[in-house]
Amino acid sequence: MAALAADPTIRRQVIAVARDLLVRDASAPVARIATAAGVSRATFYRHFGSRAALLDSVAIEPPPDARTRILAAAQDMLVRTSLAQLSMDDLARASGVSRGTLYRTFPGKAALLEGLIEAYSPFEAVRAILRDHPDDPPEVVFPMLGRAIVGVAGEHLGLMRTVFHEVTGGSAPAVAGMRNLFQATLGVLATYVERQMAAGRLRRTHPILALQALVGPIFFHLMTRPAIDEVVGLPLDAGAAVDELVRSALVGLAPGSAEPPMGPRR
Repeated sequence: MAALAADPTIRRQVIAVARDLLVRDASAPVARIATAAGVSRATFYRHFGSRAALLDSVAIEPPPDARTRILAAAQDMLVRTSLAQLSMDDLARASGVSRGTLYRTFPGKAALLEGLIEAYSPFEAVRAILRDHPDDPPEVVFPMLGRAIVGVAGEHLGLMRTVFHEVTGGSAPAVAGMRNLFQATLGVLATYVERQMAAGRLRRTHPILALQALVGPIFFHLMTRPAIDEVVGLPLDAGAAVDELVRSALVGLAPGSAEPPMGPRR
């Protein structure tokens, strides 16, 4: 039988508890550490193998701040459950923080999701590109945006999939958590696209539709890529595939590329 995979949330939980315990009692045994972390001894040994391995992990892994621990644990949990089902008490334990610290850092699930999007989504990378290249043509900027999306979102695909389902499903905390960052990023993107249309570099269309023509195929590719690779495979890696999609978007949005009106049906 194949060994069960280690759960990164449990590892962080045990390491955080062990770090606190070992400061007070350097000889704290495995049983005490496991009990304090809320896991069985079997679970402990499945994740660390030995007390010595745990000590190595405690020594190697720097103690992250509370916000970083909470976001990392929340990301792991949301890959397996919905925002509505996520237990803030379980999140506090997995993060190695108190319930009070959790709620001081993130007052609710909307704030938690906003923190996750800010930390793990490509929004900041997109805004940075447009800050640095506000007047460069789409042929320069669009490939950079595509690579930024695949580079950031591709590393956190499970979380991005969860956020997409939460927001499109109308979850109130998800929509509230998404709103500020989404509006800020969308505003910067729409302003850039409108300037490029005014300069004659992109054909006239609604800015939202232009952005969907660029981002929609990229997002769909990233979401479906694991299944495609499993079923039929694809000779291009994700970066090269996104480059192709960006080129297609540029062709479709080029001035004069609009299709003529359809004639009457016969």
